[in-house]
Amino acid sequence: MNTPDPAIESLRPELEAGLRALHLDAALATPLLAYLALLVRWNSTYNLTAVRDPREMVAKHLLDSLAMHPHVASIAAEGGALADLGTGAGLPGIPLAIVHPGLQVALVESNGKKTRFLREAVRKLGLANVRVIESRIERVAEPGRFDAITARALATLPLIVELGGALLRPGGVLLAMKGAWPVDEIAALPAGWQVRGAAPLTVPGLDAERHLIVVERAGDAPARDPFPDDAPADAPARTDS
Repeated sequence: MNTPDPAIESLRPELEAGLRALHLDAALATPLLAYLALLVRWNSTYNLTAVRDPREMVAKHLLDSLAMHPHVASIAAEGGALADLGTGAGLPGIPLAIVHPGLQVALVESNGKKTRFLREAVRKLGLANVRVIESRIERVAEPGRFDAITARALATLPLIVELGGALLRPGGVLLAMKGAWPVDEIAALPAGWQVRGAAPLTVPGLDAERHLIVVERAGDAPARDPFPDDAPADAPARTDS
């Protein structure tokens, strides 16, 4: 068994408190810290993320990724599939896969150095529900394969739909993680796509505006409801900033 890194282990109380705030089991801190340790180690050589401080990574990477976890719970409960587009270092895909082992996660990344890290992380963490796809998003040859696609700080909503919309099965949704309300991006969605709803996200330890925007094909009957009971699916699409 590997000896825990004392610097990483010292972050456990902060991470456990954040997990409890997100209504997650504090015991999940153990695999999440193992992932964080790998990320910190590889980041020194491979430049996987601009955030260098492990303590900052707890809020800005782990908890920020997990803030959307209730919105994939219904997909995970049925063993559904999520594609994390332009995943980089595996965010939010790996944290979501850790807390929802029923969720089948595909990490889509074109950068070879990052995919080497992703494969090592999947192997070291024993994530049987995760696979790595080394490819540009628009070249992933799995049309209609996924219940949901997600992206974190990747691109605008119209571009995400353009690149990855074909990966969604009927009734599938884009779960887009955004900061401030993306008025212009919503207005620029291509014909045939619409916002189903939205939910504010609260990230423990991070004082920043966050929203989850749910986009679907117009006319699609929802395959699964991405909104938990405490996040109403009829949240209006705001037009102000």
